[in-house]
Amino acid sequence: MRWGRKNPSVTMPGRSSLLSPVGNEDLQVGSKVEVLPGFEGPLPFELETGNNRYVGLGETDDDMQVFYFFIKSENDPAKDPLILWLTGGPGCSSISALVLQIGPLAFKIEEYNGSLPNLILKPQSWTKASSIIFVDLPLGSGFSYAKNVTAHRSDWKLVHHTHQFLRKWLIDHPDFISNEFYMGGDSYSGIPSPAIVQEISKGIHWRKIVKENLYLKILEVNRAQVISITIKRQCLSRIDTYYILDSYFCKEDTLKKNGDMWRRSLTQKFESSLNYQLVPDKRCKTYTFFLLTQWANDESVRKALHLREGTTGRWQRCNSHGYEYEISSSFEFHVNLSAKGYRSLIYSGDHDAAVSFMSTQAWIRALNYSIVDDWRPWLLEGQVAGYTRTYSNQMTFATVKGSGHTASVFKPDECLAMFTRWITNKSL
Repeated sequence: MRWGRKNPSVTMPGRSSLLSPVGNEDLQVGSKVEVLPGFEGPLPFELETGNNRYVGLGETDDDMQVFYFFIKSENDPAKDPLILWLTGGPGCSSISALVLQIGPLAFKIEEYNGSLPNLILKPQSWTKASSIIFVDLPLGSGFSYAKNVTAHRSDWKLVHHTHQFLRKWLIDHPDFISNEFYMGGDSYSGIPSPAIVQEISKGIHWRKIVKENLYLKILEVNRAQVISITIKRQCLSRIDTYYILDSYFCKEDTLKKNGDMWRRSLTQKFESSLNYQLVPDKRCKTYTFFLLTQWANDESVRKALHLREGTTGRWQRCNSHGYEYEISSSFEFHVNLSAKGYRSLIYSGDHDAAVSFMSTQAWIRALNYSIVDDWRPWLLEGQVAGYTRTYSNQMTFATVKGSGHTASVFKPDECLAMFTRWITNKSL
């Protein structure tokens, strides 16, 4: 079993099963963004946002409108892979990945004075090696909107909508149909992403087989390793579970704004921690969430992004209200995808106590795949950046040393090196 297998015997006639033919006169490609408020000078990369009609989903295009950011590879967009990226949550905006995680922009960390936060260039962007679509899904996330949001928010609807979005996006961007395609996501998106890949794969008959790049963070840990809630509260009550090395005053600051988050689900805790009103300490990771909220709600930013006026109210980073959790485990999808020969990268921050790397290792071991390259360190500039193991079905698992829940936020250099090596079929 191999993940990422190419099938040269399959030819192109089946492409119509994925895409419907349209005339060039009907194409409405997204709007190019050359400057962004808060960033000095023109953008040194190609950024496109959803056009006036965004990408319409549902029975009619008026039912749902999906917003996205698309950045072409800064290397060779004609040949480099194309990635569709889902931010976690569920229901967290794609701007999070664009500005805080794997995109080419970051906020300048300086005292907030009430003005628009400043953006700087981030050299550790994954767009150095791939083109990336950052999409606001499920509906109600970020700048996406629908006539009836609550009727379209669940795991399986997210799976179907993401597949539909990809089909329509490729119709508008036919130059990328022949590129290798990868599916990626962080945090909760590790639950629906394998199901999305499986649905896409059912209709594929084209030469370039879809591949999978998953940042899997399974929220339900192996039952054999579950610690009682009482003990967990005692041991972790003064620890930031998303990054155990962070100072406690960062967590305490959030708790004061949101109450005792231990009584809430993981998703609710994460969402609540991002929707506070007070300015957090700039030494905390949550300070960048605050800056992002101020930036995304600025009128000049909305205009620069070509947002349709009156479609969304105040932007919030995460919105999981009314979401139905239908997929309890991704295990069965990995079994099915392994049989089809898809390659995968699964990585975890080793200082994440919310979804520990040991729990991730546990469900990977349960797959019972043979080991090709056993547990060993992987290096960056002569230093240990983490540990990795490779399996016979082309599944690679890696830890990122010293990083938290969303590893690229804490260790951008290491994560870029890991991603670039893996996506170019090199050993970590």
